Amino acid sequence: MPSYSPQSGPSRTQVAEWRRAGHLCASRPREYGRAVPVRRNMTLAVKRLIRDVAERLPEFAHVRASRVLVVAGEARGTSRATIRPAYLAPLSEAKHRRFIRVRGRRMLYVMTLRPLWFAESTPEERVSTILHELYHASTRFDGTLHRGRRHKRFPRAAYDRHIRELLGVYLSRAPEEVVAAFDGEGIVKVKMWLRVPRFEHDGSSAIDVDEHLIHGFMPLRRRTSRPRRSVRLARARGADEEGGG
Repeated sequence: MPSYSPQSGPSRTQVAEWRRAGHLCASRPREYGRAVPVRRNMTLAVKRLIRDVAERLPEFAHVRASRVLVVAGEARGTSRATIRPAYLAPLSEAKHRRFIRVRGRRMLYVMTLRPLWFAESTPEERVSTILHELYHASTRFDGTLHRGRRHKRFPRAAYDRHIRELLGVYLSRAPEEVVAAFDGEGIVKVKMWLRVPRFEHDGSSAIDVDEHLIHGFMPLRRRTSRPRRSVRLARARGADEEGGG
């Protein structure tokens, strides 16, 4: 087998030679004689879902997937996900907020997927959670949250009932390949914060955060049993945190 330099990586010629010799295949490359599994990219799967939901449900026609940053984050009670405006600002100077940019594009919202979303949810619950969080966004889709859809004004039971109705409509129209990405078990790849960017007074209206983002891995497990009574009660009392980080 041709030599390999970890510093520079294999050249195209080396890769071609390895494939001809049977050391590599297109779907499962081999590294040091072992098959390297291809991890599902859950960030892209969620973005694909958001884009498809916007196309198929009029209630989400204002949503632009390209303006939503999707990351995995730490646990927060029984919350499966949260959504918040994608800007930084000192607590005392909200008027000086700065939106974040990813690859030069200004983001309007950050959706954070919590560990329960990955490890303690059914595929339908994962899709429902995404709809739930997107519905909190303003219909202007301008980086603000819809005031009338906060749980203080829109009772949680009624909110959840409406999301279930939207979920039923969406699942009846959704392409199988879009929804299938949220089924199964294994290790998936997802964007995470390496470190949370800090607000700085430099006069600009946006801050580039590419250096603050990395790809990490999360275990995807399918929950088949009913949630514990304590968890159900917490959800009924409005345990999610729209607008949280």
